[in-house]
This record gives sequence, structure tokens and C-alpha cells, in this order.
Amino acid sequence: MTTVKYAQRIALELDIDESQAAAAIDLLDAGNTLPFIARYRKEATRGLDEDQLRRLGESLTRRRALDERREVVLASIEDQGKLTDDLRALIEAAETQTALEDLYQPYKPKRRTRAMIARERGLEPLAEMILTQRRIQEPLEQIARPYLSDQVPTVEDVWAGARDIVAEVISDHAAVRGQLREKALRWGLLRARKIDDAQDDRRVYQLYYEYEAPLPRLKPYQVLAINRGEAEKVLRVHVDVAERDWRGAIETHFRPDRRSLLADQLERALVDAAERLLLPAIERDARRTLTEAAETHAIQVFANNLRGLLNQPPLAGRSVLGIDPGFRTGCKVAVVDPTGKVLATTTIFPHEPQRRWQDALAALDRLVATHGVSLITIGNGTASRETEQLVAELTRGRTSVNYLIVNEAGASVYSASPLARAELPDLDVSMRGAVSIARRAQDPLAELVKIDPKSIGVGLYQHDVDQKQLAGALDGVVESVVNRVGVDVNTASPALLTYVAGVGAKLAQNIVAHREAHGAFASRASFRDVSGLGAKAFEQAAGFLRVRDGENPLDMTAIHPESYAVAQAVLNQAGFAPDAPQETRETAIASLIQRQPVEALAAQLGAGAPTLQDILEQLVRPGRDPREDLPLPILRSDVLSMDDLQEGMRLNGTVRNVVDFGAFVDIGVKQDGLLHRSQIPFGVQLTVGEIVEVVILNVDLERGRIQLGWGKET
Repeated sequence: MTTVKYAQRIALELDIDESQAAAAIDLLDAGNTLPFIARYRKEATRGLDEDQLRRLGESLTRRRALDERREVVLASIEDQGKLTDDLRALIEAAETQTALEDLYQPYKPKRRTRAMIARERGLEPLAEMILTQRRIQEPLEQIARPYLSDQVPTVEDVWAGARDIVAEVISDHAAVRGQLREKALRWGLLRARKIDDAQDDRRVYQLYYEYEAPLPRLKPYQVLAINRGEAEKVLRVHVDVAERDWRGAIETHFRPDRRSLLADQLERALVDAAERLLLPAIERDARRTLTEAAETHAIQVFANNLRGLLNQPPLAGRSVLGIDPGFRTGCKVAVVDPTGKVLATTTIFPHEPQRRWQDALAALDRLVATHGVSLITIGNGTASRETEQLVAELTRGRTSVNYLIVNEAGASVYSASPLARAELPDLDVSMRGAVSIARRAQDPLAELVKIDPKSIGVGLYQHDVDQKQLAGALDGVVESVVNRVGVDVNTASPALLTYVAGVGAKLAQNIVAHREAHGAFASRASFRDVSGLGAKAFEQAAGFLRVRDGENPLDMTAIHPESYAVAQAVLNQAGFAPDAPQETRETAIASLIQRQPVEALAAQLGAGAPTLQDILEQLVRPGRDPREDLPLPILRSDVLSMDDLQEGMRLNGTVRNVVDFGAFVDIGVKQDGLLHRSQIPFGVQLTVGEIVEVVILNVDLERGRIQLGWGKET
């Protein structure tokens, strides 16, 4: 299929102009990355954002794969000598993989079937008579007699073989399959039952021991839970399609003629086709469709949560003390300076069995005083809230020190990684976790990119979904956030550089190696000296790699080097230097735009208006970190317990996880509260890391559950 055809179809699918789709396809085919196209080729795509481009790319990949499969199918049928003009037209018109495979089903190479054996025994003429419902006068025994043989010794065997052929023809019929699949997905009933001797000690799947629901009403998390219960051999699952539905789909195309003596043969064949061939296949199709939709939804939820987590604003300029809590082996403690450099480490034993509480307090007090610590971060794993009691006692009454509970998911994965060994070679694995916990507050993005996104733990059923699809989606989120924020090329880790557009793992290592061998990069132009960083990689990456305090002040902005001439012309007309105070920049740019609107100025400078608008924003706020516009995390100085909670109490909390049925919110006690979706106002989309006001609806001390309501008036 040509680019024009792809552009036409994708434009309809995404509700964009055909010219936008065509431009994006050409840019992608030329090897440009999504972040680069979204940021620096706005004129070509007329402003398609990164999400639109990602969906366009996915659609293009899917359509091209479909076309490749279409060619295989056409070649296979043609080799069999069965490709008619009508069939070719149907195959070329197929818009989905399912529709294509339905058309290919009768011609697909199969294992040896009952119908094949019947054909080998010469029974196909009888099958044709049944299918056409021929009006016959002779008795069935007389018609069958010429087909008797050693392999087919009785009249019943003859007609049974003919019916096997008919059943396969019915089962392979594309329209029958399509209609029955549609009816199953609309009206089918999923039933789940507990297997009698199955072990489910924690009664994880109790909701589904005796469960049934129409397929369209199943929620994604229910589909994934049922799938897992089946995989663990706790549940037996079946999709029930009513007889009126499967019979209606078949009889639309194969209806017994009651005036024919062969009506009963067709009736028996279609029942056999349904029960033995069609319904099991359609059940598999329906469940696969449900699973794919549920997995796509779960992956999207995980991706949204990850985006929120990575976009949390950094708490820069602080010396931070990180604590990786533990009981028997103690709490690992690490202090890092504002750049993340490790200043001190120790282990304290405030909890069972040692219970050296006062010694632990004294050790923390010395570290805070010695290194000017203003923030203590506590991992949210085992012994987290017990450790919070210790830290609250330390910070209580102090205005200069606060604490923060941080998500420690993936810290152990990072600690044992080659990157951690390279960054912290003198620390053991357990202590590296404390360093990671401290750094996560200073710059969540820079630290979390060191961990496989699947290990960050802000999803639901992430181990049950297609792992390749999950990894692709999460990597896309990390890439998007990293490039949106920008990367300081002189301080970034290889893990962070890997996600920069056009860089990748090998080139990231080369950048770091060059930096270590030759010192800090003085300009973007010096990136060209990095081994393996050619013209294309430079084009893709340069705008996202920042050089602070370098030779050219524009190198610390998101302005691409290809637009430096335009940026300099703006500076000349506005009458200020790139390093002028912000107030001066704001006043000068505002005055320039008042004299000459953006569209007119863009035409004069030979630039596109969207690009010029981006340049103006960067000249006003060079190197702005978009995360700085978000609310900072809630810092605490004293502990709150569930006993302190009262119904009606209003609190600010941090969204820790968003799932299908609501959001879990950290309000500063041991257990996160559940803000059920029924309590969230219509249209409000919560994200991980967001600060929300909630009201306590119910506290169940015995079960450790907190029900929350929406705190703001709507």
C-alpha cells in the first residue's frame, strides 16, 4: 500500500487531516524520533502532539503488518489454484487481521481432520448435495451405496463422513465466523467456577467461585483476575453462547430446506459444526479479544501512573538523608549532597529485635547536624511506618528538617544492577538502596530511569499482560518525559541519556566515556566529537541535551541548533543578551510581540510560527523544567496514626496509585486510603504524585482500611 493510502486511512482513524498523516509518515520513515517530530517539526505535521504521533506510528505498523500478512495469504491461496477474482477482492478489502484470517480459514493448511479423511474417501459429492439441499427422490441408503468401501463399511458411515465435510465448510465460512464472533461479544455470558479440589488458601479469587457476567459488562481488571485464576488452576472458565445466537449465525448462510430429504443431514452437520468446531474457536476468539482489550487498558493505566511518577517535581538544592527501613538487618542510612554525591552511610537498629532506639536517634541527629540535612526520605516498604515514628521524633519541633515517604519500588533492582555497581562501587547492595531513596526526592526522573519501568510498581496486573507491549509503552512514557524535561549532558547518567531521542544505550555509554576522558562538554557543537554520534543522531538529540554554563547560552535551552540563527535575530530585534535577567527578557519579548505579531515576525525571519513561539518561550525562560509548575510533595514533620483519624476530617494527600476502581492516596498514616471512583467528580483524571484534598469517610481499624471522599467542593 502506498503512503497516500496509509495516510488516508490513518487520517480517518485518528480524525486528523490527510496531509498531517502523510507528513508524519514521511518523517517517521526517514528515521526521525517521536519527540523530535513533536517538538521540532510542528510546521510539517501542523502541530500533531506526541500522543497523536505515537498512535499514528502504531496504526502504521499495524497496517503494514496486515499488508504483509495479506500478501502471504494471497500467495498461499494462489499456489493452491483457488484464488478467484471475488476472493482476491474480499482479501484486499479486509481491514483487520481477524477478517483476513476468517477469509483464509478454508485454505489454511491444517492438521489431518475428519473432513480431510472423508474427502480422501470420495465423499465430497455427498457433502455438496447436503450443502445445496438438493431435492432427491431416491432413499438415502440408495444414494450412499456407491460410496461404501472397506474404509466406509456402512451407510451411516457414509453420511457421517459427508457431514464431517459439511461441518468443516460451515465452520470455515468467513461470514458465519464473523457474525457468531460479534454475537458472542455482544450477548455471550462468561461463567467462572471454582475447581473442586483447587487450593486458594487466601481466597484471592473468592469473588469468582460462582460467577457469571455478560461479556460486554466485564471490567478489564475482572478479565485479568479471572485469567490469572484460571492459569493458577483455581477457576474453570467458559463462555456460553445461546443457541439462538449461534444457530442464527449459521442458518443465515446454511438453512435446512424441510422439503428436502437431506434437511436432517444438514441439521445434524450444523449442530456438529457449532459444538465441535465453531463454538470452541469463537470462545477462544472472544476471550482473546477481551484479554487484549483488558491488557491494553491495564498497560495504559500503568503508563499514565508512570508518567505522573516521573513528572513529580524535584526537590533540588537540598542535602537529603535517605533511609531504607528494615527490622532484623536494621535501617540503612545514606546522606547525599544537593548533586546526589554520597557524603556518609551507616546502619541503625531502632526496631525489633535490637530495639536501639536512642542510639538510632543520636546517629540520625549527628548526620543531620554534620551535613546540613534539610530533608529525610523514608522508603515505603517493610518497617516504613515504624521508621517514620523514629524520624518524626527527630524532626518534631524542628523547622529546618522535614521528612517524606517515597515509593521505594525498584530500589532493590537498581541496587544489584551493573549501573549501581558502576556508580557506587564502594557500597554494598543494601546501602545502595538507601542512596537511591535519597536521590528520588532530589530528582525522581533522574533516579527512576535507572530502573526497569516494569519494576516501579504503579500498575495493576502488570505481570499478566503482554510483556513486550508493556515494555514498549513504558519505554515510550520514559522517553517522552525525559525529552520533555531535557537532560544536562554533563551530569546525566547513561541510563538517563539512553532515553534521549536519537541516543540509545550504546551512544549513551559513548557520551559518558567521552565526558570522562575529555572533561565537560563546552557546547552542543562538541557533541559531534563523540564516537558514533553522526549527523542524524545529532539532529535528533541536540535539542534535548543541554549544556549549562557553556560557551553559548542558547545551549542550555530547548532551542534546536538549527534555529540558532532565528533565535539570535530575535535577540537582536528585542535588544537583550541571552543571559539577561528574566524581568528584562520578559519585558523585551513582550514589547517585540506588541510591535510585531508572531505570524508577521515568523514570516520576516523565515521561520514557522509554532517554532518561533517555542523559541520566544525559551528565550523568556531558558531551560525551564516543566515539572517546576507542579505542586511540590507534601513534607511532614510529625506522624499521624489511624487512631487520629475522625470521620469528616479533611486532609491533603498524595496519589500513590490509580486503578480502575479509584485511587490510593497517602494521607500520612500507615495505610493508604481508597478514594473510590464513585467519589471522584466526573471528568477529573487523577495522576500519580498529584496532591489532592480528601475527607475521611470511614476508618476500619481492624481491617486497616480507610475510605476517602473528595475534599473539594464541585
